[in-house]
Amino acid sequence: MIKIGEEQVPWHEGMTVSGLLAQREDGHMYAVVRLNGKLISRPKFDTTPIPDNSEVILIPMVAGG
Repeated sequence: MIKIGEEQVPWHEGMTVSGLLAQREDGHMYAVVRLNGKLISRPKFDTTPIPDNSEVILIPMVAGG
């Protein structure tokens, strides 16, 4: 299992950040995630594995001016 905020999500071997976001309806909104305290940006989503028992914080894109 991994933890996303207060939600427990099933983990599987080979899970990546992009794979996790693809499972979520709002996955397109996130430009950065915090994985076990480390910030991961969108260009690294495909190659960043998520270990079992990880804590993930989803950080949405924010427009500003």
